[in-house]
Amino acid sequence: MSIYNSIGQQYSKTRVPDIRIVKKLIDFLNLPKGSIIADIGAGTGGYSLALANQGFFVNAIEPSVVMQKQAVDHLQIKWFTGYAENLPLPDKSVDGVVSILAIHHFTHLEKAFQEMQRIIRDGTIVVLSFDIRFAQKIWLYDYFPFLWEDALRFLTLNEQINLIQSNTQRRIEVIPLLLPHDLSDLFAAAAWRRPELYLQPEVRAGISSFALANQDLINKGLQLLAADLNSGKWVNKYGDIRNLIEIDLGYCFIRATLVN
Repeated sequence: MSIYNSIGQQYSKTRVPDIRIVKKLIDFLNLPKGSIIADIGAGTGGYSLALANQGFFVNAIEPSVVMQKQAVDHLQIKWFTGYAENLPLPDKSVDGVVSILAIHHFTHLEKAFQEMQRIIRDGTIVVLSFDIRFAQKIWLYDYFPFLWEDALRFLTLNEQINLIQSNTQRRIEVIPLLLPHDLSDLFAAAAWRRPELYLQPEVRAGISSFALANQDLINKGLQLLAADLNSGKWVNKYGDIRNLIEIDLGYCFIRATLVN
């Protein structure tokens, strides 16, 4: 059973697709409207809906029924209950593939990338992923060190690239995603300039690293963060970050295209 059957019950409230990410996905896919895109690990379907609203047909694949039930219906989206390692789609049935901040939840990445290659025709695979080793260690990890430790358990960017390349036989490009200060999709480090958001339970509920972490560790960090925000200590120590409008925190697009 997907972990999101238990932790994803209000996911759609805080994980609102950011239009800037949507535009990058469309640019990287480079497909005409009316093309069929598979969204692997689609969650509540936010990015599937955004792509459908831009004129694409989307096959949304998601194992969690709890997540699927939060999706907005759209005539150009078909939902499938399934896992990345065994996609419920025929061979060569889609024009492009996207997977948005999902591959760290896949149980067998090699098989997942083989499945992406199986279902796609000659279009592009676009994965939004991260490697925190490329990120600066911002204030967030001083209060919640388990977020840093959790992210370090995931594969390095080079390992991800090698897995995609070897299992799809495609040319790989990596494009860093600089996080704007006002992201609407509140994934783990998205509120880097808005510390008060991490005090909100619904925001933390939409971040798997929080939802699965030890509650005592979370409470310790929350108490310290709340106290430092109230006393002005946070601003004195970290306030310079508010001068930035975007930041590189290790997130990136991995684009896999056929070799001509």
